[in-house]
Amino acid sequence: MIKLMLVDDHKMIREGLRNLLELDDDFTVCAEASDGGECLKYLKNNNDLPDVILLDINMPKVSGLEVIEKVREKKIDVKIIVLTIHNEIDYLLKAIELGVDGYIVKDSDLEDLKKAIHSVYYDNESYIQPELIPAMNSKMVARNTDQMLIESLTKREREVLELVATGLFNKEIASRLGISDRTVKNHIFSIFHKIKVADRTQAAVFAIRNGMVNIY
Repeated sequence: MIKLMLVDDHKMIREGLRNLLELDDDFTVCAEASDGGECLKYLKNNNDLPDVILLDINMPKVSGLEVIEKVREKKIDVKIIVLTIHNEIDYLLKAIELGVDGYIVKDSDLEDLKKAIHSVYYDNESYIQPELIPAMNSKMVARNTDQMLIESLTKREREVLELVATGLFNKEIASRLGISDRTVKNHIFSIFHKIKVADRTQAAVFAIRNGMVNIY
């Protein structure tokens, strides 16, 4: 029997999942938590750990992504399946990066959820909802392409691009880097050509999308 932990800030969702999953003799819900902090506290204080955690992403205090990160950092032996309303590929890729075992959206069929649980627990295989895979692959290709473009930039060009993305004008960039306005202009022309953008706004979006600057 697979021991499950349900982590979701909506009690009705936890109760519904428990009722549906425990109709199958292969599953038992051994624990619940209403946010990521409660989940981490349970894992820390209990020796009888769940086999699989069904984890929401957006929760108060501690998010699902933070839970994945902490669980993997502490090397807790438990499988994690994200069960969320989010079908945005960025959430999926971040969860994969952090070490999630499965990812499925809440409007999936119950049989799909059971299949995901069986896959990660019995087969030790990751499970991504099939409908999300084409978009995930496209996003990964785009990320790889962006990385190649970034690697084509010189160190100075990266510095200039980062400053462009923060909203600085050419004179301000020149002053910051100790170079002439004309040199900045030449760098920006080269940057636009290398990363295939037409203006400063597109360049800034490229830099922010690829984590070259922190906008918060």
